[in-house]
Amino acid sequence: MSGIFNEQLTFKQENGPDVRLVVIGDEHYAHYETIDGYTVVYDVEKGLYCYAATINGRFVSTGIPMSTPPPPELRRHITESEAVRQEKFTLRHAMRQPPPPAFSVADTFRTLGPNNGLLTGRRVSTGTVRGLTVLVEFQDVTTTITKQDVEEMLNAPNYTKNGNFSSARDYFLLISGGKLDYTNTVVGPVRLSKKQQFYVTNSLVPEAMQLAVATGIDLRQFDSRNAGIIDAVNFLYAGQSRYEDELWPHNSFLEMQFGDIKTNFYLLTGLGSGPNDLTIGTFCHENGHLLCRFPDMYDYGNRDGDGVQSSGIGSYCLMGAGNHLNNGRTPAPVCAYLRDLAGWCDTTVDLSQPGTKEAKHADYRTVMKYATEKFNEYLIIENRTKLGLDQHLPSSGLAIYHCDTAGSNEFQEGSSTRHYQCALLQADGRKDLERNNNRGDGGDLYGAISGTALSDATSPSSRQWDNVDSRLILSQITAPSDVIRFRVGPEVVGQLVTAEASPGLAIPDNNTTGISSKIALNQAGLTRRIRAGVGITHTFIGDLQVELVSPSGDRALIHDRKGGDEDNLRQTFDSSANPALALLLGKPAAGNWELRVRDVVGQDTGKLDAWKLEIELDGLGSQVERHDVEPNLAIPDANPTGVSSSLAFANAGTTRQVRFTAQIEHTFIGDLRVELFAPNGRRAIVHAQAGGDADNLNLDLDSNTPSSPLLPLVGQPVQGNWILRVTDLVGQDVGKLKKWGLELTPQL
Repeated sequence: MSGIFNEQLTFKQENGPDVRLVVIGDEHYAHYETIDGYTVVYDVEKGLYCYAATINGRFVSTGIPMSTPPPPELRRHITESEAVRQEKFTLRHAMRQPPPPAFSVADTFRTLGPNNGLLTGRRVSTGTVRGLTVLVEFQDVTTTITKQDVEEMLNAPNYTKNGNFSSARDYFLLISGGKLDYTNTVVGPVRLSKKQQFYVTNSLVPEAMQLAVATGIDLRQFDSRNAGIIDAVNFLYAGQSRYEDELWPHNSFLEMQFGDIKTNFYLLTGLGSGPNDLTIGTFCHENGHLLCRFPDMYDYGNRDGDGVQSSGIGSYCLMGAGNHLNNGRTPAPVCAYLRDLAGWCDTTVDLSQPGTKEAKHADYRTVMKYATEKFNEYLIIENRTKLGLDQHLPSSGLAIYHCDTAGSNEFQEGSSTRHYQCALLQADGRKDLERNNNRGDGGDLYGAISGTALSDATSPSSRQWDNVDSRLILSQITAPSDVIRFRVGPEVVGQLVTAEASPGLAIPDNNTTGISSKIALNQAGLTRRIRAGVGITHTFIGDLQVELVSPSGDRALIHDRKGGDEDNLRQTFDSSANPALALLLGKPAAGNWELRVRDVVGQDTGKLDAWKLEIELDGLGSQVERHDVEPNLAIPDANPTGVSSSLAFANAGTTRQVRFTAQIEHTFIGDLRVELFAPNGRRAIVHAQAGGDADNLNLDLDSNTPSSPLLPLVGQPVQGNWILRVTDLVGQDVGKLKKWGLELTPQL
């Protein structure tokens, strides 16, 4: 089904000019507003869009055309009652569903996983499949789009007309990893007996199908399973898609018998005004329903009973709002969750095994999955860098999905019983998709993160829907590219540091001194893994010696006159495979790294174009640091200055977790205010004159506790003096700061 969310579209009127309306909804339930927010309905008797009013919770026409000023008493953004919306939705939805199998119970929510997360009904998501596409004209609306135009859009290899990424066939071949080869035979256009407006409230499908059969087409070629059932029928009608009732682009079910073969699921959508309007987005979305039985990955706003819309997975999947990307010309891929359910993924990467993983962009036959203790609930990771089909996404980087085949993308609450079937964990923690704020933004995907990106303690977290820890930890995510590396598991160590230089230095011929280039690294820590990428232009690389020198002065001869008369040395040297480079492991990373290049044989020449370092740090940047002190300081009575004590921390980085303890002796703790300051001056009030006349204050606080008063100190610099200030603001009672301690965990 095709959802529209506050988009402006053009609509025809029988007795007036075309009008521009704001549309909210889908083919099951929708309403229409003027640009300035007045609700309108189509008045059949007048043949015009008129301002709407409500009677008994239902829209009725006021008879006042929207071309005239609205009556002063008319309110903007009126809606039908929830009961009426639910009634209309239920009726329309029931009309578009296949009858349930005789042996099963008809489910209310068909996205709740009755078929392992997919919709019920016949599925043909693999193999060679041929669909029937019928071009349809009306008595008053015809098309200049030819049969050849449509055949090319649906079937042609390397199709890029009108800015389309590919043909529909090539889209499904690519996204299925070659497992679904879907072509279409095009017939028509056939001419219907009535004007277009008639078919807004009356389905054109039966008449159009009869006309298509009358052309003499052999329907058996569309039955790939030899089951007496046509795999797919697509009806493309003349003109722009009309987002109204029966002409709303949709996937539905209709059984019509023609000899020994019958129809099943079908698609209906508009062709456009001319050949330049041909786009593959909606066609691929609706055929995702029709062939693969993919559910919609967005919220209808009615069927779940809460009357609240959300954006579901947004633009990050063909079955969400991704079919609209680049105006439908570059639809988003089917997300990894649905590709896995369709059986398109041959390789499963088990993310329960710790270590560094690589997520390759457009590796559509692989799914990276982390299983929880619940068989139907898991997390999936996918590279969604802005390349290929992803080039028009609102964000770029690593996508992390929280999946549950028993969920529904109509349930935006995120609770144990009402949660999405496939939720995108938005890296910025804003939950804009759930709140229907947008269909995606730049903060949704995980870009380069040197420390912990996701765990049970982060926001968003990797916890299960019932708030039980999943124990999934992700860290050290590299920048968006065709390959994104990340680390899984508790063995996360320091950050991944990269730097590069482009010296463009000529290498002197037959000179043992050679040239050198330096890269300065500021990050503290010990080297755990080193990758050195070298780009040298030279006509005889067997003349060359290449040496890497660490800040501590240790040397690694990584290339020693190998390669003979080959041209150019462009290679990445990895400490995991290069014994010389491995000698530099465990040494301090901070300081100047030097690459030395020597040409030790005469005749051939070249230059050092560029080189790059990628160093995985260990230890120093990820250590927990704790200090305790017993100042035994008297707290001055009724004095706003109070008493202060400090602790010095040496580690670099920012705080991921803060733990604080204090023992304060006092005969009336309701007099006291206790404040903790980070080195940059950021303050957390940990006690604010609470407790009345109780004696003594013993604090043990953790920033990971929900609503912890220490939360303002998370993300602040570790290094420097942390100050505790205790103030007695009321006279009479006295006490002292006995001792206190602080434990800081830096970002990994």
